[in-house]
Amino acid sequence: MRKIKCIIVDDEPLALDLIERYVNQTPFLELKGRCYSPLEAMVVMEKEAVDLLFLDIQMLDMTGIEFSRTLKNGPKIIFTTAFEKYALEGFRVDALDYLLKPFSYEEFLKSANKAKEWFDRGEPTKIAQEEKASFIFVKSEYKLIRIDLSNILYIEGLKDYVKIYLEDKSAPILSLMSMKAIEEQLPIQDFMRIHRSYIINLSKIEIVERGKVKIKDVYMPVADNYKERFQEFINRSSF
Repeated sequence: MRKIKCIIVDDEPLALDLIERYVNQTPFLELKGRCYSPLEAMVVMEKEAVDLLFLDIQMLDMTGIEFSRTLKNGPKIIFTTAFEKYALEGFRVDALDYLLKPFSYEEFLKSANKAKEWFDRGEPTKIAQEEKASFIFVKSEYKLIRIDLSNILYIEGLKDYVKIYLEDKSAPILSLMSMKAIEEQLPIQDFMRIHRSYIINLSKIEIVERGKVKIKDVYMPVADNYKERFQEFINRSSF
């Protein structure tokens, strides 16, 4: 049986403890983390594959609704809150379900089963999801910064960090995350990794010359293990 990997996000320790107990009672759920804030959840999701969030709505730094809107191509969501007035807004962001605190294990299990049914039916394909994406949020200096995908020139990997170079900014945005993590957030029809240290926006290429790509006066090498896929793109785009 495939387990649904989930995390709990709630700023109340008692709520975290209760939902953790419910998750551990449910055979098809696997807990990957418990977080006191959306920023903590982002750190976990950079390291772990997460299918489902049990997400509180009323939190100090950022509401669950606001956080959910940053999760393009992200995990599915079951909202947990003490305020019934947020139910309609929760469903507007495509939540799987809404649990009104305090809730019993029976109510929790009913929501968890909705998630199981959704995953058993099969998720939308990665490309179909990516076609809807037009921006991402990245964490930089304790802030979440919205970046329009069309504004990205290229991304450079530096050990545990990435530098995101934008068309309308002279200085890149620095974020503590891996190249793999940001690569998974980008639509594959628009972005391509050409080197261990570089992901490029294909629409921003100016020149391809002698195994290098030029974007905004910067030449980046196409590494051997990425050349075949890059050449396929060039062949499709050449006349």
